[in-house]
Amino acid sequence: MEKGLIQVYTGDGKGKTTAAVGQGIRALGRGYTVYMVQFLKSQDTGELKVLEKLEPGFKVFRFEKKHGFIFNMSEEEIAELKKEVKAAFDFVKTVLFKRECDILILDEIMAAMNNGLIDVGDVAEVLKNKPSDVEMILTGRDAPDKILELADYVSHNVCKKHPFERGIGARKGIEY
Repeated sequence: MEKGLIQVYTGDGKGKTTAAVGQGIRALGRGYTVYMVQFLKSQDTGELKVLEKLEPGFKVFRFEKKHGFIFNMSEEEIAELKKEVKAAFDFVKTVLFKRECDILILDEIMAAMNNGLIDVGDVAEVLKNKPSDVEMILTGRDAPDKILELADYVSHNVCKKHPFERGIGARKGIEY
């Protein structure tokens, strides 16, 4: 890749991961290698089944055991989760600086930062020092200002209406 930029998909609307996956598929179609590291996602999702079929060109990495929501976790569980997030971020730094991929997606990295599982400054430092030929895509609600300042693209998904407001829960194949 001639020039790798930083993309951010943020906001409270649906579709941030979907947009990142779509961008990854577009890049894969042009011969680029795509890695997606998912943070705070341990449940089965529909995209995983399809993306497995795209290996080795598009690989998904997860480092966490199944956990519930952070607000329901004990201090010990949060400490364990923090270790898992650190392992994922260490992996990110390794593959980035070894240039193992052309596109690196950090899915739900904003949630990891916003929940105090990883330091915003550490993520910003990686973005500032990334190889110039690697594209990075970061997703998640409430992107910190420091990350937005470093981004070349920022897409803000806004929720105007959601079925959850009417008591309709997450649906298999649509939300997960």
